[in-house]
Amino acid sequence: MNVDFTAGSLLVPAAWGLGFVLFSALNVMFLVWMERKVSADIQSRWGPMVRGYHGSMQLLADMVKLLIKEDILPAAADKKMFALAPFLVFIPALLALLVLPIGPGLIARDMGVGLVYYLAVPSLASIGIFVAGWSSGNKYSTLGGMRSAAQLISYEIPRSLSVLGVVMLAGTLSMMGIVNAQKSLWFIIPQILGFLVYYIASIAEVGRTPFDLPEGESELVNGYFTEYSGMRFSFFMMGEYVALLVACLMGAVLFLGGWRGPFGLLPQLGPVWLLLKAYALVYVAMVVRWTLPRYRIDQLLEISWKVLLPISLINVALTAAIVFVGGEWLRGLLG
Repeated sequence: MNVDFTAGSLLVPAAWGLGFVLFSALNVMFLVWMERKVSADIQSRWGPMVRGYHGSMQLLADMVKLLIKEDILPAAADKKMFALAPFLVFIPALLALLVLPIGPGLIARDMGVGLVYYLAVPSLASIGIFVAGWSSGNKYSTLGGMRSAAQLISYEIPRSLSVLGVVMLAGTLSMMGIVNAQKSLWFIIPQILGFLVYYIASIAEVGRTPFDLPEGESELVNGYFTEYSGMRFSFFMMGEYVALLVACLMGAVLFLGGWRGPFGLLPQLGPVWLLLKAYALVYVAMVVRWTLPRYRIDQLLEISWKVLLPISLINVALTAAIVFVGGEWLRGLLG
C-alpha cells in the first residue's frame, strides 16, 4: 500500500491535531478555574479572585510556577518509564477527540466503528497510570497504579454495556450515525438507565472523587504521581481534565442529541449546544466531587460488580426486547 506523505496530504490532519491541542489547553484552563469556583461556592467562600477577573488568570500564574519548579527524578525510579508515563496518560484522552462529531459534517474521522474506538482508546491511560506508579520506585505509587488497573477492569465492563442500548436503537457504531438517529428523540429518554451507568462509570474511569482511589491522598500520599513534580505533574492534571471533558462530550453525543439543540432550536449553533451539554455534565461531576466522600476500595468494586453491571445488563435486555417487539414503531418514533 502506497502512503502519500506530501505536504498537502498532511495539512488537514495537522490542522485537526493542532485544533485538538489548542481546544484541550483552553478547556483545561477554564475547567481548573471552574472547579475552583464550584468548590468555593459549595464551601461558602470566594475562590481565586486576585489574578484577572474573578481569578480567571490564576492558572497562568500556576503554569509559570510549574515551569520553574525543579524536575525531580527519584534515585530508585526507572527513568525512561518515569518520563514516558505522563504522556501515556495525556495522549489517549486527546486521541479520543478524533471521533467526536462537533456538528453536521464536522468530525476529524467518521469511523464505522467510532464508538468502539472511543471506548478503547481512553482506557489506555490506565497503562500510563500503572507505569507511573511502578516506575517511581515508591510503594505508595505502586499501590496507586495497581488500584487503577483494578478500577479500570471493574468499570470498563458496565461502561461498555451501557452504550449497547444506544447501538441497538441507532443501528450503527458510527458517532455521526448515532447523532443523526436522535433527530426526533434524544436517547437519554429511552436509555436513562444506560446514561446513568455510563456517567457514573465514566467518572470512575477518569478517577474523580468519590472514585479517586488511585490517588487516595489520605492513604497513599498522592498515589501514582507522588514522585512527580513540575511539568510532568501538570500532564497528569491535564490528562484528568481532558478525559473528563471528553467523557462528557461523548455522553452528550450518545444520549443528549450531540450538536442538536432542544426542540430543534438554533441548529446553526451546533458546536455551542454540544459544549453547553458537556459542561452541564462536567458541572455535575464537580459538584459530586466536592460533596461526596471517597469510597473504600471494597465499596468501589462492589458498586461496579454488584450495582452497575446488573443494571447495565437489565438495560441491554429491556432494549433488545423493545427493539424486537416494537421495531417498526420505534423506527417511526426516532424518525
